Amino acid sequence: MMNLKGNPELSQSNLMRPLLNYGIACMSMGFLVEETAPVVWRGLMVMSAIEKLLRQVDWGQLDYLVVDMPPGTGDVQLSVSQNIPIAGAVIVSTPQDIALMDAHKGAEMFRKVHVPVLGLVQNMSVFQCPKCKHKTHIFGADGAKRLARTLDLDVLGDIPLHLNIREASDTGQPIVFSQPESDEAKAYLQIAAEVVRRLPPPLQ
Repeated sequence: MMNLKGNPELSQSNLMRPLLNYGIACMSMGFLVEETAPVVWRGLMVMSAIEKLLRQVDWGQLDYLVVDMPPGTGDVQLSVSQNIPIAGAVIVSTPQDIALMDAHKGAEMFRKVHVPVLGLVQNMSVFQCPKCKHKTHIFGADGAKRLARTLDLDVLGDIPLHLNIREASDTGQPIVFSQPESDEAKAYLQIAAEVVRRLPPPLQ
């Protein structure tokens, strides 16, 4: 999505330098393994990888550090929650019932380990036909909103199922960069603003 490939360089202090694009520093296990190699790790291997990405990277001065985690309540989520102070978690889900079940479990897990849940994001919320503009809720309507009410949380915003988002992602250009005035970009910007509003101010 960020149009980044390659291996990170090492600093003089032997820390990895994150790859940089669009003014955002990024680090991923994908930069450290062969491009087509699967990363099938559990337990201690996962914890070691997380430790490497967090503490052996020359992050420099950051406003925010965003950790993109897979869905579920497994080793990755528990390791991150237990090893670093987290200002807040954002739960992302499509409106499908089966996806919302995972989202519900994820929110409850973060609460159990005392991580504030900032709210829910409903992804692929609606599809609008580019020709006739008819809107279709392919994955169901307002599922995340119902879950948010159950959990006493806010919905931070909706991301539509849109061709522009897919195309921009495939070319490695975030929609907020390639089409900043589009409704799709505004949906992301609104969610970012809602997340920042709920976070404590960054340390100076």
